[in-house]
Amino acid sequence: MAAAVVWAVLSWLVANWWILIVLGAAAIVGGAVWGHRLQQRRAWDRVRQQALRYGLPQLDALHHRDFEYAIRDLMLRDGCTGARQIGGAGDNGADVLATDPLGRTWVIQCKHRRDGDRGSAVGTPDLQRVNGTARQLYGADIVLVVTNGQFSTPCAPLAAQLHMHLADRRTLATWAGGGRPLWELLPKIPAPRRNR
Repeated sequence: MAAAVVWAVLSWLVANWWILIVLGAAAIVGGAVWGHRLQQRRAWDRVRQQALRYGLPQLDALHHRDFEYAIRDLMLRDGCTGARQIGGAGDNGADVLATDPLGRTWVIQCKHRRDGDRGSAVGTPDLQRVNGTARQLYGADIVLVVTNGQFSTPCAPLAAQLHMHLADRRTLATWAGGGRPLWELLPKIPAPRRNR
């Protein structure tokens, strides 16, 4: 029965071959239109990302999860591939993962303070938590803690010992409000690995 149906359809298509030509032409035109629209949408997304700027009042007003997405978007703006927000339950201290244009893997812990620099300071336990997992679990080349607030006094020496980077409110304002990528603003960013 199935063979008979297939034979009938094939016989009809042979007799009406022009329908195949019309359907083929429609598929080609439809594919071209779809491809053109996709290309335009990607170009517009690139323009939008490159123009992305945040002021500190905007960042302060965000929910902590939206702050993580803002950091991800800034990394995308600066040309990082695969930047994604992963923060949440079971994130092992990482909120954003990204690979910069030189192939370095960034693991970023975001510490949002609703009151900005008037909120509680980010302390050393936050640095220790992300440092304990960033390289082992995520293969980080660069471990960063970024906040719209401030860091406690012991954070800077500990970060230096652990080969981590800190971006406080001032660094965040320069990065988010300007066009320079974060790796141009932070001191002692490691060179890319040779095997990458």
